[in-house]
Amino acid sequence: MSDDWKKDRFGAIERNENPMILTRMKSGYAVIGDTQFLPGYCVLLAYPKVASLEDLSLEAKTDFLRDMSLLGEAVQFVCNPRRMNYSIYGNSDDFLHAHVFPRYDWEPEERKPYPVWQYPREMWVLPAVQYCEEKHLSLRQQIATKLTSLIAKCNSN
Repeated sequence: MSDDWKKDRFGAIERNENPMILTRMKSGYAVIGDTQFLPGYCVLLAYPKVASLEDLSLEAKTDFLRDMSLLGEAVQFVCNPRRMNYSIYGNSDDFLHAHVFPRYDWEPEERKPYPVWQYPREMWVLPAVQYCEEKHLSLRQQIATKLTSLIAKCNSN
C-alpha cells in the first residue's frame, strides 16, 4: 500500500482511504499511530478539522476530551500498560489532535519519568516499529472493538 494518504490525512478520511482509522467518534476519528514502538499508541483527530481546542464550543471540547479518554480506556484494556499518557500540542501539525500513549514497565528506566517525545528520533522512524498490517492488524482490531463497545455504553447512559 502506498503512503500517499499521509500527505492529506483528512482528505484520505473523506475519501475513505485512511487505513489507520479505528472508528468514527462524536468529536472526530480515532486512529492507530504510524509508529508502534509503544504498542497501542493512538491519535484522536478532531473532525471537522480545527486548529486548536480553543476553536471548539464548550460542548465540542467536552466531546473531544471525553473521546480522548475513551480511546485511552480502550488502549488500557487491550494493552494493559502501567499507565496512559495524553498530550495535545499542535506545534508540528496545525490541527487539533490528541496523542494517547500507553507506557510500559518494560521501557528503559531512564525513559519512564519523561514524555515519549524524549525518545530518540530513531524510535519514531525505525522501519521495525512502523505500523504494518502483518504485525499490528490484530492490535488495531482489538482496540477498535473495545472502543466501539465503550462508545455504545457511553451513548446508552
